[in-house]
Order: sequence, then C-alpha cells, then structure tokens
Amino acid sequence: MVAQSATSLKPRNAKDTAGKKASGSIPNTPVFTSEEELFAYREMLLIRRFEEKAGQMYGMGLIGGFCHLYIGQEAVITGMQMAAKKGDSVITGYRDHGHMLSLGMDAKGVMAELTGRRSGLSRGKGGSMHMFSKEAGFFGGHGIVGGQVSLGTGLAFAHAYRGNDHVSMTYFGDGAANQGQVYESFNMAELWKLPVVYVIENNHYAMGTSVQRSSAQTDFSRRGISFNIPGEKVDGMDVRAVRDAAARAIKWCREGNGPMILEMETYRYRGHSMSDPAKYRSKDEVQKMREERDPIEQVRLRLLNAKAASEEDLKRIDASVRSIVAEASEFASHDPEPDPSELYTDILL
Repeated sequence: MVAQSATSLKPRNAKDTAGKKASGSIPNTPVFTSEEELFAYREMLLIRRFEEKAGQMYGMGLIGGFCHLYIGQEAVITGMQMAAKKGDSVITGYRDHGHMLSLGMDAKGVMAELTGRRSGLSRGKGGSMHMFSKEAGFFGGHGIVGGQVSLGTGLAFAHAYRGNDHVSMTYFGDGAANQGQVYESFNMAELWKLPVVYVIENNHYAMGTSVQRSSAQTDFSRRGISFNIPGEKVDGMDVRAVRDAAARAIKWCREGNGPMILEMETYRYRGHSMSDPAKYRSKDEVQKMREERDPIEQVRLRLLNAKAASEEDLKRIDASVRSIVAEASEFASHDPEPDPSELYTDILL
C-alpha cells in the first residue's frame, strides 16, 4: 500500500483545487480582516522561525533528548487560539513548542527549557516534551502517545464541575488516534457532556507510517460516530478554515452539547523527530506541499494581493520575529543549568 500523497490534502468544501497556487481563492472559505491576517501571519511566522532555530541548536548539540518540530502545522494552533478565550485549557503531545508560543508563553522560557536551563518553563527538567504553565492554561506536552487525551478529558470534567464556560482543547495526532484510552475518553466525554474539543492533527504519517497502512478508518472526523460525537474535517493548512471550525466547535461545547472532534488535515515538513530522516516519503511530495499549501505563504500572498501589507512591511515583521528568536536562543545558551538540588523537587512520595 502506498503512502498518502500530499496532493490528497484538499481544502474543506472545495473542488478541483489540487495544484492551485496558494494565492488562489477557495470557495466557502471564511474571510479574514487585514488585522486578522497580519496577526495570523506574525503568530505562525514566530512558530516557524522558533522551530527552525530549535532545529539548528539541536544540530549543534545544545538541545538534548527528543525534539519534535511543528514546521508546516502552524495554522492549526494559531487558528484554534484565535477562537479561544482566556480560561480555556490546552493540552497536547510531544510536538508542543508551537502550542506554547501561541498561548503567549515566553520564547526565552521555552528555549531555555529545550536547552535544559534554570529559567526553562519546567526549570530545565522537562525538556522538549514536558513543559507546563498553569498561568497560560497550558497543561503540558506529553511523551506518552495518546496519554494526554484522558488528561484533557479530565480538564473538561474540571470545567464542568466548577460550572464555568471554559473548554478543554485536547490535541493529538493520527497515530495517537488509534490508542485505546482515546476511545475510553470519548465515551466518558459524551456520556457526561464534557466541554472538550478533540483536535486530531492528522499529518498523515504518525511516526513514519502512512495512515492508510495503519488505520482502518482514515477519516478521523468520523472516529466519534459510535459515541454520538460530531466531527468535522478541516483544511489544517488554511488558518481561516481552522479558526472558522474552531469557533463552531468551541461554541458547541460552551453551550453544553458535549464534545466535538476536529480533524485537522495538516502536514509536517520535517521528520517525526530530529532523529528521523523521513525516508518514507519523497522529497518531491514535501516540496509540492511547501510550494502549493504552505500556511504562512498563503497568508503572505493574500496580504500582498489585497495590498494590506507591502513586501517591506512583511520583511519588518520577519525581522522582528527573528530578533525575538535570536534573543531567546542567546538567553538559553547562557542561562545557568539547574542547581543539583532540583533533583529532589517535584517528586511524589
């Protein structure tokens, strides 16, 4: 069975769009204001530049352990957060740097954690996969595949128990979607009508196996049917489609209707982790996706075509973002390592 081709990632409610350049308009796709386009552009560009720098630092030996980059998937978390509000909770797996940045967590703290430094968001003890910020409503990246889904359902239970109108956004991938605890969580969430949006970031390869080779049901938006959980397939490469679907799903949950599933059809440009050469797909496939469906390039072209920003304006945004990332990298490279006494903190006895 062959691996899924990048050309199969088509925008929601659109026909005959395969091969269409990013500047083309897509029927039934929501429209952003110029301010929303600029906001999304900067947010996604910050994630992209941060991850590029993290990849460089990993190659230099400054980041140890595992490191899973979010390059290519930036529109998912950006669009979701554009529809969320303060008090909503977010939990995800190990590909978590973009989620933290989108929630407004300090780039210095994220990078310092990647390098195992004292000022890291987990005080240098968690690394790439295990960061946390109660203040930002971020309840962690998690290294156990699918393990965060049960925890995200628990966060939704906490919101319902406290009687607030907050929603748990629980992210996991196409590989994690085959784990048993996911379906136990679905059952509980629907039974108790918990306010949780299950966001399946379907980048089509899990750890390196095409979804067609590992999943009997490859339409992940339908995975909740046996539990009566509604689902929607979303073009996860278009931040407008993501924000639009997110708004509907979050509203559904806030109104007490129970959970909803959003399958975000997206694509990662790098391997599963920094140690993955990604030989299970062709370079042409990745290049085609970059040229035709890149989430940041789509926004850039819309801004230029609408004359909402000039090339110089966008260059200034890029320079500002690069400055933030460079400052974070410099800080993380020179911040002290944790005191040895940290070995004895945060331990459950």
